[in-house]
Amino acid sequence: MTGDLRERLCLWARSLFERGLSPGSSGNITCRFGDGFLATPTNSCMGFLDPARLSVLDSEGRPVSGDKPTKELPLHLAYYRARPKAGAVVHLHSTFATALSCLADTDPEDAIPAITPYIAMRVGRVPVLPYTHPGSAEVAPLIEAKAGEHAAVLLANHGPVVAGTDLDSAVFAAEELEETAKLIVITRGMKVRRLDDATVAALQALYRLR
Repeated sequence: MTGDLRERLCLWARSLFERGLSPGSSGNITCRFGDGFLATPTNSCMGFLDPARLSVLDSEGRPVSGDKPTKELPLHLAYYRARPKAGAVVHLHSTFATALSCLADTDPEDAIPAITPYIAMRVGRVPVLPYTHPGSAEVAPLIEAKAGEHAAVLLANHGPVVAGTDLDSAVFAAEELEETAKLIVITRGMKVRRLDDATVAALQALYRLR
């Protein structure tokens, strides 16, 4: 099982890299397995990961084997603590979601408005967290304060963090967040028709990660 998960993590990481959603050595992924976690190594390129060298962590996030884990481990572990059903967490530096995290007029409580049903179905409302420097443990309480009610957040001036019940759903949600962020950016200044609150509530009741 762990071997299969290692291969799938590297396959998804490479896909995200090849589509420009995780340039250079940016971005990181963790997955829950058994009583521990798999994590992408620090300073690694998601397009060229070696399944055998992924970081293995115990249930508290302490390294067990493999390469040194991503420095962004605090934000991942905070999500798992706040969302016990989360099976994977994806953090990207994808262009449009990161752009929204940098814009001063982005709504800090609703950064990715529901202009399509899929953002409501797969992601839900996305708040913006105050800036902390990459790898800082100070991000953990900020995430824990929001992650119980939000499957995704934007880190101010940094990028998105998305949780899912498993690896596939976390990646799909991260992709949907980026695509909706792109629509929001390219339609800025236009009259956009948003889904009404009742429609959003119905979609979230049916599909949203709990």
